[in-house]
Amino acid sequence: MYKVVIGLEVHCELKTESKNFSSSTNTYSSMPNIHVAPVDLGLPGILPVVNKEACHKALKMALTLNCSIPDDIIFDRKNYYYPDLPKGYQITQVTKPFGKNGIVRFFVGEEEKEVMIHQIHLEEDTASLEHFSNYSLIDYNRSGVPLIEIVTEPCIYSADEAIAFLEYLRGMFLFTEVSEAKSDKGQMRCDVNISLMNVNATTLGTKVEMKNINAFNSVRASIEYEIKRQSEILDKGEKVKQETRRIDEDGKTYSMREKVDAVDYKYFIEPNLAPVKISDDYVLEVKKEIPELQYDRLKRYLSNGISFYDASILAKDKDISDYYDEVVSLVSDKESINNWMITVILGSLNKLEISIDEMYIRPSMLAGIINLVNQDELSLALGKKILYESMEIKKDPLEIVKEFNLKQITSEDVLISYVEKAISENEEQVKEYLSGKEYVANFFVGKVMALTNKQADPKLALKLIKECLERMK
Repeated sequence: MYKVVIGLEVHCELKTESKNFSSSTNTYSSMPNIHVAPVDLGLPGILPVVNKEACHKALKMALTLNCSIPDDIIFDRKNYYYPDLPKGYQITQVTKPFGKNGIVRFFVGEEEKEVMIHQIHLEEDTASLEHFSNYSLIDYNRSGVPLIEIVTEPCIYSADEAIAFLEYLRGMFLFTEVSEAKSDKGQMRCDVNISLMNVNATTLGTKVEMKNINAFNSVRASIEYEIKRQSEILDKGEKVKQETRRIDEDGKTYSMREKVDAVDYKYFIEPNLAPVKISDDYVLEVKKEIPELQYDRLKRYLSNGISFYDASILAKDKDISDYYDEVVSLVSDKESINNWMITVILGSLNKLEISIDEMYIRPSMLAGIINLVNQDELSLALGKKILYESMEIKKDPLEIVKEFNLKQITSEDVLISYVEKAISENEEQVKEYLSGKEYVANFFVGKVMALTNKQADPKLALKLIKECLERMK
C-alpha cells in the first residue's frame, strides 16, 4: 500500500478590460492574432505598464484564500526561451507574491477538508501554440493576459480531494468575479504534481509533474493513471523517474521530458516596473468586496437544518444562492422553500437551459406563491401549475391568481358537489373502498382536484370523500 501525495499549480486568467502590461484588449477570440500590441510581441523599445485592475483582483483572490499579504507589489523577470514567449522572459512574481501561507476549506462528499496554499502570484500568460505534423502556429491573443497562479502545498491525498478542491476554487473565482474560469477557453488550467510513498515513510516519493490540464475529468484521469503506473513500478522494486508528463485522450500519461534538477530561471526584479505600496486601508477596502463564499453558505444552510444534498446544490452557484436567500427573507414558513427552489426553479433552469438571471420568476413572485400555499389559499399542485404557466406566458403569477380567481376552494358547501360528482362517476372504486381498501380514497382526491382545476383544498376534499363513502357502508 502506498500513500498518494498531490500538489496542484492552478492557473487562472483574470477578467480585465486590457492585458497585464499592455493596452491590448483582454478577450477570448477564435480569430488568431487580432488582440496584439507591441508589448505582447516583445518588440524592441517596448515598456510594460502595470494593470491596476489585475493587481486589484489578484489581491482580492489572495485575501479570499486567507493568505498573508505583502507590504508592496513587486514584479520579477523569469528568464527562459520558448516559442510562445516572444520577449525571452516572463514578467511574474517571486520576491513578493500577492499572497503566501493561505488555506482553503471545502467538502469532499460530506467530509470537511482543507488545503494549504503555498502562494498566489500574478504574471502574464504566454502565447498559445498549435502543433501540426511538420510545423507549428503561434497565436499571440493570449500573450500578456493577466494570469494568477495558485500553488498548493503537497497536502492532497486522492483524486476526489483534488477535484473537490478545484471545483471549490473555481467557485471562488466566480463568487469574487475575478474570472469567468472557463476551462474550454483555457481560462483555468492546472499542473498536477503527484508522488507515492510507503505508508510509514517520512519523506515524499519522487515527484512526477503533469502539465497544462484544462478539464477536471482529465485531472482525475491523470491522477488515477499515475497512481496505477507508479504503484506498478514501485511493486517491482524499481524507482519512479522524476519527469514531466502529459495526459492524452486515451486517459494515459506519456513522458515529455525528464526533470533532474530545478531549472535556473535567473530571476531578478523587473527593472521597468517600480514597486507599489499596499496600504492597510486598501487591503480593508478589497476585503469588503469579498462576498460570502460557497463553503460559508453551505455551513450556514446546514446550521439551518437543510439537508447536505439540498445545501450543496443551493450554495454552489452565487446567483442561485442569492436568489434563494431573497426568497427566504420574504417567506414566513421556510420549511417548504427548498422543495420549490430545487423542483420548480432549478428544474426549470435545466429544462429551459437558462441562467437564474434569465428566469422570469423573480424571488418576490416565488415567495408570493409559496405564502399563498402555506396559508392554504392555493393548493401545492395549483401553485406549481401557476408558476409554470407564468414562465411560459411571461406574466406575474400573482396576477394570474387574481385575474382567474384561482385561490383554493376551502368551502365545504362548494366542494361537496365536486366530491359527490367524483364518487358517482367511479362506481368500481367505490366498491373497492367499501370492501375495505380505504387507500382508494386518495383516488377520489385526484378526481376532485381534476374537476376543480387543482383548486380544491386536498385535505378538506379527503375529509368530505371519506364522510360520503362511510355513509354508503
